[in-house]
Amino acid sequence: MPSIYESEIEEMAISEFTELGYQYISGYVLSPDEAPDERKSYADTVLSARLRTALSRLNPHLPQVALDTAHKTILNLSRQRNVAGNEQFHKYLIEGIPVEYRKGESIVGDYVYIFDKEGTPEDRNEYLVVNQFTIIENGTQKRPDIILFVNGLPLILFELKNPADANATISKAYDQIQTYKSVIPQLFVYNEICVISDGLEAKLGSYTAPYSRYSTWKSKDGKQEASQFEDQLSVAINGLFRKDVVRDYLTYFITYEKTKVENADHKTIRIETVKKIAAYHQYYAVNKAVSSTINASSIGGNQKAGVVWHTQGSGKSLSMAFYAGKLIQKMDNPTIVVITDRNDLDDQLFGTFAGNSDLLRQPPQQAEHSYQLRELLGVASGGIIFTTIQKFSPDDGSSTLSAFSQRRNIVVMADEAHRTQYGFDAKLQNIKDENKQVIGQRIAYGFAKYLRDALPNATFIGFTGTPVESKDANTPAVFGSYIDIYDIAQAIEDNITVKIFYESRLAKLNLTEEGRALVEQFDTDLEAPGESDDDTSSASAAKAKWTTLEKIVGNKERIANLALDIVSHYEGRQEVFRGKAMIVAMSRQIAVDLYDAIIALRPDWHDDDLMKGSIKVIMTSASSDGPRLQKHHTTKTQRKALAQRMKDENDPLRIVIVRDMWLTGFDAPCLNTMYIDKPMQGHNLMQAIARVNRVFKDKPGGLIVDYIGIGTSLREALNFYAESGGKGMPAESQQRAVEIMTEKLEVVRQILHGFDYTDFFTVAVKDKLAIILRAENYLLGIENGKARFIREVTLLSQAYALSKPDPLTISNAEEIAFFQAVKARLCKFDRPSNTDRLDYDTVIRNIVASAIESDRVIDVFEAAGMEKPDISILSEEFLQEVRTLEYKNIALELLKRLLNDEVRIRTKRNIAQSRTLMEMLDRAMNRYQNNLLSTAEVIDELIHLAKELRKADERTKSLNMTNDELAFYDALCTNDSAADVLGDDQLQTIAREVADKVRKNATIDWAVKESVRARLMVIVRRILKKYGYPPDKQEKAIALVMKQAETLAEDWVKN
Repeated sequence: MPSIYESEIEEMAISEFTELGYQYISGYVLSPDEAPDERKSYADTVLSARLRTALSRLNPHLPQVALDTAHKTILNLSRQRNVAGNEQFHKYLIEGIPVEYRKGESIVGDYVYIFDKEGTPEDRNEYLVVNQFTIIENGTQKRPDIILFVNGLPLILFELKNPADANATISKAYDQIQTYKSVIPQLFVYNEICVISDGLEAKLGSYTAPYSRYSTWKSKDGKQEASQFEDQLSVAINGLFRKDVVRDYLTYFITYEKTKVENADHKTIRIETVKKIAAYHQYYAVNKAVSSTINASSIGGNQKAGVVWHTQGSGKSLSMAFYAGKLIQKMDNPTIVVITDRNDLDDQLFGTFAGNSDLLRQPPQQAEHSYQLRELLGVASGGIIFTTIQKFSPDDGSSTLSAFSQRRNIVVMADEAHRTQYGFDAKLQNIKDENKQVIGQRIAYGFAKYLRDALPNATFIGFTGTPVESKDANTPAVFGSYIDIYDIAQAIEDNITVKIFYESRLAKLNLTEEGRALVEQFDTDLEAPGESDDDTSSASAAKAKWTTLEKIVGNKERIANLALDIVSHYEGRQEVFRGKAMIVAMSRQIAVDLYDAIIALRPDWHDDDLMKGSIKVIMTSASSDGPRLQKHHTTKTQRKALAQRMKDENDPLRIVIVRDMWLTGFDAPCLNTMYIDKPMQGHNLMQAIARVNRVFKDKPGGLIVDYIGIGTSLREALNFYAESGGKGMPAESQQRAVEIMTEKLEVVRQILHGFDYTDFFTVAVKDKLAIILRAENYLLGIENGKARFIREVTLLSQAYALSKPDPLTISNAEEIAFFQAVKARLCKFDRPSNTDRLDYDTVIRNIVASAIESDRVIDVFEAAGMEKPDISILSEEFLQEVRTLEYKNIALELLKRLLNDEVRIRTKRNIAQSRTLMEMLDRAMNRYQNNLLSTAEVIDELIHLAKELRKADERTKSLNMTNDELAFYDALCTNDSAADVLGDDQLQTIAREVADKVRKNATIDWAVKESVRARLMVIVRRILKKYGYPPDKQEKAIALVMKQAETLAEDWVKN
């Protein structure tokens, strides 16, 4: 019997709402039989009498005929049961219902308001919380758990499940809402927010949101996140559904984003509408930003509203739209200037704002030229203007820029506000004639100065997806300090983004000494030719270096090898997890060469038709580039069409090759792999890799595949990110995904321990089916076996998808397929749950970042020319061979991987020892990463550690102890004072007795049964007391002994 019932969760929620001032009424009281004035039939979802009363209360100045018209308009909306009807209702809710009525001899137009948005001087809305509200539509009866009515309108829907029932998940609550949408669609005409919860967990989403877009509300006040020990339902109720907050939220934080969808075959265009609501981090950040902007723009304000840092993929563009929409109303219609530093980013952000024009109460405009920008700013107020930062520069060769406008009611929003363009410093710039000959020099300033010159009284606010560097003085000088931070760790925890994994597949470049030197210089900001207006000698030298390296990277033989590896890798991933890919090339020429090499391998991927084919190059070109490059030239309209194809998971376009386009601002959730063959650093690198971090269906994570050696840059980005106050890692090693797969594979095997399925891989199909059925029967006979198995196989499958094509995935593929078949059988009559997410520590690995001379793509173990040995039997000969390897980075990576694997294995066998070994390994690698050790020196340190491992293996013989006894001995020896007081022999005696007693009391599920654990703790405590173990050290020792016992229990039970 469940210890908690769904009805109790319902009662708890109702109690929370009544404490917030909501009136509670049972749904039974609001039936047509009990309250005919409210509902004439069970099909009615609006409380008619309460709506009439609210109309009179909110519009006392209007005649009854106008109120009757508005009342009828609302009720008639129930016939429009789609997104358009929901959108129309929301517009009425926020803007009022337009009506006309006769006043004397005239026809007067006005608005009837159905919702008090501001609540001043007092809130005139009526708030009801109603449970078990019966709705019957087309003969189907449904009874939603809780509905919040505001002024008789069913605005908020709650679907609850029992937290004590393993099968009653919140994904089932989501499924229930989808059923409601199908069978009682009238309810959703008036719905603003849907909430799904089992009391402990709670998520909210919009009418059109897929399950993956439902999110948790994690704060009650916006100042700090709620404790993890508070139930999420209470946090959501007290955080979002306080009367003042829900009024604000409904008014400013719901939008209906529109995008054009073209059908190339039928030559038609349709408008697709998606309802979007703000996540908690967006809501609180926007309100902080609006408040900061109003203060900064006031008389005496410093005109620096601040910087909002929300990590890439967390909805920054939409947050900017919410901010603009609310600011327009709160600042009495200011002019908003949105600036970016690239045309494609300007187009993308403009598209987001244009798609949310109703939220902004006006369509945005795009300034094509500087003179047009001046014209658009020549108004008294209003307007949302998009432009690039480059338009804020003198066009007459002078060093000064005259003001575009002196107005104070201008707010400048800068996207990616940390970039180098926002500078104040002066520098000399060459002046050239029409033949591009230098005829003199002039003083030029950074765009930050020109922005201030052009808009001297404007207020500035920055939005960024990556942190502002501590050494960057320009960004704070222009925009001010941080307003709000939402980092990678928070976004992943909230399922707003997925983790990014990193895989190094370094292409061997046949680099000359010159080439190697150029690679090392990429720690500085080298720009591609043509991307900078700086004509100084240093910039010219940088471009020359880039061009030289470009020739080396674009070597014909290397491109052929690269194409072969990308095709093989991509197809391997498609076998286990379908998704799209982006290839980042160093130049347009290399992009085209790589395209030709790929279609030579896969001719059927090519098609001359822009709207057909599986691979395209996204670029522009000039006639001077020649026919090969010109063939891939795309216009802005064509790129929009290709972007639409790339975002459509069902479109055959699977791979795009880019140089710079689509590396910022491009949002295609089905994109899950990025192949990088271009040096990148800092913000540009972090922006680029974030293209694969979008949430999409059951996407377990994004993968970055490195062919050029960006590992050092990733490491620097990590350090910079941490220094800036951010938590979470930009990317994790793919090896981590392999580790997770291995761990989860063992977990699933242990769940099936006692069931022999080895014949499955050799018998006929009929017998395979019988084994699946027997496995199902076996799991159903285990307490909670079905739920555990489904959960763990789901996690195993996600890790497997991320690990492909690692060799371990191949060797375990058949067994994983069997587990998936059993899971499918168990889920046969259940809709699969999407709630399981990967949950593991974020790790960034030390990457081998140097180029290696060879003729194909390498693996570090292959390059070492040796099989991976068991480090516990490493010989002096092997260690000497590693020490003398020609490629020191490979030797380092080889040793580090071997040691990591061995220490991880020992974590189960001997916790205390593994902690010591891991500390030694981490200490050595940290010294190396901080440049305190050279590569050769750190190799010597790791070889020393390998020898320590070998010595540790021999201790069982010297101490005459079993491995288990040694594990407990090491646990007891972690306290130096215990060893001093008792001596070594006494500690060995204690360890033997503890191992014996704990082993005898181990059961299959002892680790999760508190009674068994408690008995063991008493036994251990008695033994320690008997031998005089220091009392001040006992609790720590007992905790470590219990931890060690947990890791060994499964092996004991099997034996």
